[in-house]
Amino acid sequence: MTSAWRMVVGAFGLVALAIGFLSVVFLTAPAAPGPDLARSKNSAKGVYALSIAPEAGEPRQGELHAWVVTVKTRQGAPVEGAAISVGGGMPEHAHGLPTSPEATTYLGDGRYRIEGMKFSMTGWWQLKLGVTAPAGADEATFNLVL
Repeated sequence: MTSAWRMVVGAFGLVALAIGFLSVVFLTAPAAPGPDLARSKNSAKGVYALSIAPEAGEPRQGELHAWVVTVKTRQGAPVEGAAISVGGGMPEHAHGLPTSPEATTYLGDGRYRIEGMKFSMTGWWQLKLGVTAPAGADEATFNLVL
């Protein structure tokens, strides 16, 4: 075997070894974490415990729908008379919600109906809720993937 041929075979061997190594690294690397999709969480300052749920099944793209937001104290007591602001959007697309949802009805037991929600496309959405009640003002951000 000539020295040129040995160099070619050696180069192919190094390339095969590098591809094998990169394959192992790629296949064993942890998946990129997605957004936290919890539908219950404490508010940012810990004043309230909030949960969200679509009122009538999972929402579909392009349809108006309502959500129910439950607001409780850290001790678990329902919060009545809260003012709730609603915002959000798609963080990866840098745009807000296509509608202006509002808290319209107090349903009792710390539950409030949010009407006018709409997700205009599939992807990662954030729902940002501000809560102002006698215990103070606080906020929470919920991630949703449609």
